Amino acid sequence: MASANGIGLSAQDRLDGAALLILRLGLAWFIFLWAAHKIITPQQYQNLARHFDGVEVSVAQVMLGGWGQIALCVLVALGVLRYLSYGSLLVMHFFTVTRRWEGFLDPFALNDRGFPVNRNQVIDLAVLAAFIALVLLIRRDHFSVGGWLGRHDRPRWWM
Repeated sequence: MASANGIGLSAQDRLDGAALLILRLGLAWFIFLWAAHKIITPQQYQNLARHFDGVEVSVAQVMLGGWGQIALCVLVALGVLRYLSYGSLLVMHFFTVTRRWEGFLDPFALNDRGFPVNRNQVIDLAVLAAFIALVLLIRRDHFSVGGWLGRHDRPRWWM
């Protein structure tokens, strides 16, 4: 438990905070890499939108989405506006998972060269579970800007 004034952290609080810091940074990095690729290779994501969603998007729209995701990744990495930022990345990733559900039905499928073609779907599920855990444990996320503000009686909207 935190001390009476709410500033000090117990050993368990520090362990919880460290675990969530690692989880938060790992998830932010994971999504950041995908977002950065939207900036680097927007045509690839135009093709994905056409193939999976049947929609046409411009290069500018893909890049705007990528920059928006990068901004959210920065907020998540810092732990700012936690419910909004963590929740936004969770919803985005959930959308990705729902678009690729058929791969879950055949997780061991191999292509003609023996490469596992549905391996990313398994990774997607693990990442989705990690996002859900991060959101559920948000109040234990002590080593974040929002956690620090909460311990120092700062405005709640930052948390």
